[in-house]
Amino acid sequence: MELIELVKKHSPVTGDQLAEYLGVSRPTLRSDLSLLVMLGMLDAKPKVGYFLGNTFRASHEPLQRFNRMKVKEVQGVPVNIPDTLSVHDAVITLFMENANTLIVVNEDKRFAGIITPKDLLKITLGNSGAATIPVSMVMTRYPNVVTLTPDESVMEAISKLSQQQVDCIPVIVPEEEPGVPPIVTGWVSKSNIVSLMADIATAQELGD
Repeated sequence: MELIELVKKHSPVTGDQLAEYLGVSRPTLRSDLSLLVMLGMLDAKPKVGYFLGNTFRASHEPLQRFNRMKVKEVQGVPVNIPDTLSVHDAVITLFMENANTLIVVNEDKRFAGIITPKDLLKITLGNSGAATIPVSMVMTRYPNVVTLTPDESVMEAISKLSQQQVDCIPVIVPEEEPGVPPIVTGWVSKSNIVSLMADIATAQELGD
């Protein structure tokens, strides 16, 4: 909110100027500024600076709504595959489900990891036998995966998406006991957030 107020007061204003106003370094603000631009709260022009975004100009309501909303209110249904599935069938699933990430689960339906098109491309290029390899051999394993919990805020989800530069993040129920993998209840993707932003913008326009 403080960044929004500063931009509203001084726009156009550069990242260096904002950092000076707040008494922090420019890199410290980078992820916050990227997040606000992603949300449409700010716009940026090279060699000019930051100014209020057209979509949410002069209004704090969208940001306040994001602050109030929980991940469980916006999460989508993930595309789950068993860890025994072959790389070949995983590629087919990606196309059939029009997904950019697959959630891998073990025989107990608990979270084992994720697999992306990049993972599949790496293993298949120049490897004639790759199609029969199980996805468990090429996935990014939990807990080396960024996750969310249902009660985290949507703002935190957007921040993680921005900072980690990923397309989606699994939503998990916290571990019941040490060593027991969690259960995946959903995921938050960039498309979820874009749809949410569109709904809020439409509601604001109708309210105006």
